[in-house]
Amino acid sequence: MSKSGKPAAPRRSTYRHGDLQRALLEAGVALAQEGGPAAVVLREATRRVGVVPNAAYRHFKGHAALFEAVRAEGLARLAEAMQREMALVRGADAASHARGLLSAVGRGYLGFAQQETGLFRTAFASGPYDVGRAAGLGGAAQPNAIDAATPAVPRATADSVRANPFLLLKSALDAMAEAGVLSPAQRAGAEFLAWSAVHGMAFLLIEGPLRHAGQAERTGLAERLLGMVDLGLAKPA
Repeated sequence: MSKSGKPAAPRRSTYRHGDLQRALLEAGVALAQEGGPAAVVLREATRRVGVVPNAAYRHFKGHAALFEAVRAEGLARLAEAMQREMALVRGADAASHARGLLSAVGRGYLGFAQQETGLFRTAFASGPYDVGRAAGLGGAAQPNAIDAATPAVPRATADSVRANPFLLLKSALDAMAEAGVLSPAQRAGAEFLAWSAVHGMAFLLIEGPLRHAGQAERTGLAERLLGMVDLGLAKPA
């Protein structure tokens, strides 16, 4: 038993190459899932893994480094949730398929926010928990800054690179433009309009007045929102 009253975690003296880094990241993710951005603490992650705090510094230089890794992992898992919804889309033609992809992106985003609230909040943390952001965020003229803020994350056990949410949204909108659903003028900046609407709904559901809503109401409002986004962006028939 530790002085804090918590059970002392067993300590391992050795790790296979790369194991400790991944173990610390997984511990950080678990902390985020349990308590959001404020809960991601390097010392607690090392305690959970069962190593002394100094052992972590070979992989993470401090709290900011671990926090950024957890944030990136959260974004990657969000993207995977969106991809699962996108994989279910079966459109009768290019236009309906592209519109279905956009709705799937939003559905995956909202579902992840509600199922993984702590990790979602950490992925988009700001204020006292922010550990830096790309310069120029918020300006549609600098899309590379947005891409840098939602980085692709290499898998720990594979060479493939994981997607990021913003690029998935862009790909769905590009498909709509290619199918003639969006004109070039409508396509410009559309990712920010769609993202702001769905992101706002996500926070109404997890922190705002809709946090106590039942599942049927949540689902109904989400589908109506996605329909409004589609109608608001698409060219008139």
